[in-house]
Amino acid sequence: MKGDNVEVYTVNPYAIEVHQVKKSFGGVHALKSINLKVHTGTIHAIIGENGAGKSTLMKILSGIYTKDSGKIFIHGEEKNFTSPIHSKENHIGIIYQELALSPDLSVAENIFLDDLGMGNRMIRWKKLNEHAGRILDELGFPINPRTRTGNLSIAYQQMVEIAKSLAKDVNILILDEPSAVLSGKEVAMLFTQLRKLKARGVTIIYISHRLEELMAIADEITVIKDGETIVTLDPASCNEEDIITHMVGRKIETLYPEKNIPGDEVVLEVKHLATRTLLQDVTFTLHKGEIVGLAGLIGAGRTEIARCLFGIDKMTTGTIIKNGNKISINNPSQAMSHGIGLVPESRKEQGAILVRPIRENMTLSNLKIVSRLFGFIHRRHEQHISQMLRQKLNIKLGSIEDAIASLSGGNQQKVVIAKWLNTECNILILDEPTRGVDVGSKVEIYNIIHQLAERGYSILLISSEMVEVINLSHRVYVMSEGQITKELVGEAISEQNIMRYAIPKRNAA
Repeated sequence: MKGDNVEVYTVNPYAIEVHQVKKSFGGVHALKSINLKVHTGTIHAIIGENGAGKSTLMKILSGIYTKDSGKIFIHGEEKNFTSPIHSKENHIGIIYQELALSPDLSVAENIFLDDLGMGNRMIRWKKLNEHAGRILDELGFPINPRTRTGNLSIAYQQMVEIAKSLAKDVNILILDEPSAVLSGKEVAMLFTQLRKLKARGVTIIYISHRLEELMAIADEITVIKDGETIVTLDPASCNEEDIITHMVGRKIETLYPEKNIPGDEVVLEVKHLATRTLLQDVTFTLHKGEIVGLAGLIGAGRTEIARCLFGIDKMTTGTIIKNGNKISINNPSQAMSHGIGLVPESRKEQGAILVRPIRENMTLSNLKIVSRLFGFIHRRHEQHISQMLRQKLNIKLGSIEDAIASLSGGNQQKVVIAKWLNTECNILILDEPTRGVDVGSKVEIYNIIHQLAERGYSILLISSEMVEVINLSHRVYVMSEGQITKELVGEAISEQNIMRYAIPKRNAA
């Protein structure tokens, strides 16, 4: 446009525009109609239940999938990504929830894995490590670039994944559940860096199930449901309840069921439990029908308690008493024989066999009840039990013969819980039972936990989300550096008290 001899150009304000994008796999419509506009230099959050289509959309933007129809514009230019290389050439970076690192290589090697010579034929190791060190320092991550990546904690490996992406010249960065394995302090560090990137003009798409994170970091929030865009919200003028209502298609009056009244009978006593590496003098009790929470920061020792009680890790000292009798637990088989079950924090690596049918995953924990003479599996009986468990936990699936990997995260977790209902266990240890699960599925899992407690199961609940521990638990033991620092009951169960006793206390020098 011209006026008074001055040319005025209209600059496209959007880094990403998605118009009526559709994608099907066979007869399944993964994306029915996605419309999205992301302003340049903003943090745009995308949220939806598992299976809503978030990951499919991200894979189209990253070139892994090609869309069936619709249009995508990047900085005003229409694009049809046919490969990840094509997406990277358009300066789009993506960090998936599943880490893509080589554990036997150093941190620096992982960061520059696709160009170890940094433009040269020969690898200059000193320059490589120095460059990686600068990137890590800028991010505020205290990681030695020469460290073997497999020796890092999961949280620090996630930081390397972030550094690996930002080492490239990206101006659009997509993060899929980046905080799933990070502590509160590490999430704060991540947010600080994202805000710095935003100030430099980088456009960020942030996918998370944690509503409080989205409200804290996002400029806009788009809700996707059943492959369609539902609404785009301004965090300044909406609340978490508004987001949940749009996600699940109905208003959820309360996320948490009313707590049942546990019995007086002490089912489990743990006295002076210790391990060689972390746990020290851990003592606690668990009553019939009671939900007891273990709260603390990452590395406090919560998962280590679960692993000891299930016979994975060896205890050096301590006593375990079940129903008044001292018991020995040296392996998972012994734990199961004493009625103890474990839903581990990593369902994909430890809780399920992803390539095997849902039916097998449900019954694998107790093959005796589905076996005939000489150990042959009674297929019809196995199918009957699986269908009963499916109905009992309202597991959404196509067929029990499908691989468990075909299910959403929430339904996978229900299957992992279901396999323990197929046993005679009455003590259930739940380690991060809602990690990577959408809000709608969380509510269903909360109700399952409540129903199990009402039926007399004793539940040890481990969660990094304090709001879960607070609203589900009858009592909470707070841990710090391998020790129980406080038992909280009733009104004393609060975020302030949990943090007060979870933060390590250092002796004054």
